[in-house]
Amino acid sequence: MTGIIEIQNLRTYFNTDNGVVKAVDDLSLTIMPGHTLGVVGESGSGKSVTSLTIMKLLAATAEINTGSVMFLGQDIVHMSEKQMRKLRGSEISMIFQEPMSSLNPVHKVGHQVMEAILEHQDVTKDEARARTIELFVEVGIPDPAERIHYYPHQMSGGQKQRVMIAMALSCNPKLLIADEPTTALDVTVQKQILDLIRELRDKRQMAVLFITHDLGVIAEIADDVMVMYRGKVVEQGNVLDIYENPMHPYTHGLIGSVPSRNKRGVPLAQIPGMTPSLLNLPTGCAFGSRCPKVGDACSVIPEVSAPEPGRELRCHYPILGDAA
Repeated sequence: MTGIIEIQNLRTYFNTDNGVVKAVDDLSLTIMPGHTLGVVGESGSGKSVTSLTIMKLLAATAEINTGSVMFLGQDIVHMSEKQMRKLRGSEISMIFQEPMSSLNPVHKVGHQVMEAILEHQDVTKDEARARTIELFVEVGIPDPAERIHYYPHQMSGGQKQRVMIAMALSCNPKLLIADEPTTALDVTVQKQILDLIRELRDKRQMAVLFITHDLGVIAEIADDVMVMYRGKVVEQGNVLDIYENPMHPYTHGLIGSVPSRNKRGVPLAQIPGMTPSLLNLPTGCAFGSRCPKVGDACSVIPEVSAPEPGRELRCHYPILGDAA
């Protein structure tokens, strides 16, 4: 069985006046139907650029240097803009971090969902309206026949995010990209949105790429996790394996910084130092200046290894066994 999306050795670079920014540098991933891959890392790790590369919504200064992005057997990298317009919103949909900036404030929310349906499906306005009401029911918006006539400012943050999910699902996409979709929401609403995405994924057998900086959210939603640092994937594997036995020192630090009931009264772990600029990366491993296990070998960029089945790692000095 092949994945909905399969990426191999992707490199997305930005050409700036100050030099080349290697925002995504040698990334590979596969997402199967009905599965969620969580992508985690600090700001600037390349998470959002990965999603924008898949959607081909990159800035004019960006280029896909090498690699392939296979979606249902088609290489997106070589698609024309006309071909991509047919995929965006229909086969591949995206939920953004802040719904208020994604929804048009001067149009009713129902109209905005209907517009997406009419763009990609051969239906009448009445059929699109009925479909919009069905979607509002599916995503848990109360009084949907009334709420389709609301403007964004008349809805709560959680309801606006549900509208964005309804819009993303309006054409039954095969791949759903969720880019920090719960960051602006309170904890209770965040849990509801995560449950909703998981329920709809299972019901529709979508592939989900879930991007966040929060490993606690990843534990709630993902089957597999990919940890990124300064454009590179440093660790990838099953979410339970990663949490129980993080091998990369960066992953270990991220997990150690997640609050939990077991850590009450104990200071949370901190990753020392600052992330280096992508315009001035150190020689060798980019995490070396912040890594507690740095050694002589770290002056050379580590290759990807497979320390155990289903696990990929990019580290010269991994944390193993009880050392974690």
